[in-house]
This record gives sequence, C-alpha cells and structure tokens, in this order.
Amino acid sequence: MTPAPIALFAYNRPTHLARTLEALRDNPLAHESRLHIYSDGPKTSHDEPAVAQVRHMIRKTDGFAEVTIHEQTANMGLARSIIAGVTELSERYGSVIVLEDDLVVAPGFLTFMNQALMHYEHASRVMAVSGYLFPVEHPEYLASTFFFSAPASWGWGTWHRAWKQFQHDSTQLLTGLRAKSDQDRFDVDGAYPYFTQLKLHASGKLDVWGVRWYATMFAAKGLCLYPSQSLVQNIGMDGSGMHCNSSSQFDVSLSKSQTWRFSDQVEESIAARNEIRSFFVRLLDHRQRGGIAELTSRLRMMAGRMKGTISTARKQTG
Repeated sequence: MTPAPIALFAYNRPTHLARTLEALRDNPLAHESRLHIYSDGPKTSHDEPAVAQVRHMIRKTDGFAEVTIHEQTANMGLARSIIAGVTELSERYGSVIVLEDDLVVAPGFLTFMNQALMHYEHASRVMAVSGYLFPVEHPEYLASTFFFSAPASWGWGTWHRAWKQFQHDSTQLLTGLRAKSDQDRFDVDGAYPYFTQLKLHASGKLDVWGVRWYATMFAAKGLCLYPSQSLVQNIGMDGSGMHCNSSSQFDVSLSKSQTWRFSDQVEESIAARNEIRSFFVRLLDHRQRGGIAELTSRLRMMAGRMKGTISTARKQTG
C-alpha cells in the first residue's frame, strides 16, 4: 500500500525546518512517501529574508518519493494554511499526515501513522491519529495504543471521511456546547481551557484551527488514536513560534518502537484520560505559579523604582 502523503507547513524558521526534514528522512518509509511542503508568504518585510532561506532549502529537499512545493505569495497564516492543505490532500488521496516546521519525529513515526491510518480507515468514530503524546507521569498505565477524545496537533493524521466534517464556524460549534456538563467534559473535566479558546476564536481574538477540529470531533463523538510513548518532539517551544512562548513543559523522550498493537475496540481509555488530565492540571498549576512569580518580580521592580524616586526627591529637597 502506498504511504499517505505528508503535508509539511513551513514559514520563517529555516534552522528548525532543517531538523524536521532530517528526522523525517530518517524514517524508513520516507523514500516511499510523497512530501508536500506548504511555504507561507512573509507577513512583513522583516520576515522576507527568513522566508527566502526556507524556500531555498525546500527547493533542494530530497529523500522522498516525490516532493511538491506550494509557495504562497501573500501570508495566509498557519490556521488557513493547514485547513487548505489538509483539505486539498485528504480529498485527493483519502488520508494525510500533517507536520509543521518545528517538529522532530522518531524513526518509527511514518510507520506508526501509516499503520494506524490503514487499520482504522473505515472506523468512523476514529477521526484522527496523533504521533505526539503529552509527557504523562505514568505511561506504563497506558496500552500500546489508546483512544482519547481530544486530538493533538503536533504530528497527526486524518482521513477525508473525517476531515470533511470540519466545522469552520466556531460560533456554530459553541451552540453545541451550551450545557455546562458538555463544557466541562470538553475541557477534559475542567483541566484545560479549550472552551475559552473556542470562545476567543468566535470573538475574533484568537486565530487557531485546532480547537475547532477538536470541537468538530467532540460533536461527532469522535476519538483520536495515540501511541503510549511520543513519536514527536516539538522543538519550537523556544519562543520562536507565532503562538508559543518558551517552555519545556511539553518536552518528551522520543519512542524507539517500531511495532504497535491496534485494538478493534474503539472507546476512550479511562486510564489515558486520567493521565492526560493530570498533566493538564500540573501544566495549569505551573503556569499559575509562573504568573505569580512574574507578578511578584514586577512588583519588586516597581517598588525599587519608587524607592529610588523617593530617595532622589529627598536629596533634591534636603
């Protein structure tokens, strides 16, 4: 069976992209895979040199069965780029694997993704496959592969049968989450503010696609398949991304697995939900403590400035 096409979305980070391409080429299935690279146009003149470097690099990309480059003149932004690219390739090929320019994958990534896409091709409730797994505290509690209701957006795949259900209108998606119980479950039992993100998108304050995909899946009672150990590492949490601050909270150790067990029983794993929810709780607690520390630091700085100002004033009037 021909491997699913790979959609790789790039913008203005040539150093990150080089690592992404190198790791992807190390996958045994790379030379059999069609790679489509989507290069977004510069948002400002400041971005033009970096975008040019990216395009110079991707035009020399090899190691794949076929490389197709899609260059945009204007800046579409990540959300519009991903939606358009995934729609195009899933319609043409039936399924697609999706990566961004700051993701380093394990050597088994393409094998896992293709096996999962083939195994669950006709399982209508399975709407996505994720290569990334959050750094949960007890991965030993998880099966080789498992299902969870919320999809991850760092190295993932889907089918045309699922993606064609994607609801663009976040206001419409909010109408299906009127009940407080649905909102709580959507937020992984109150552990992560997905519902707030959806409201921010509806009000035009946040330009994202992932929470709309999750809300689409949630409405359809869809599930995402995960491996018990991550096959993807995000190297863009260094402050260089459009929507990410510097953080090590999502760092993982890449899996060395080459084989996985795929269950035909399609239902959410309670153990996985508990583990992922616990990770979200720890993440929120860390951010809150970080926010308090930052506020304390700013207050101390302001107090120091006020003290200096008062001291100067006293000397001038003394």
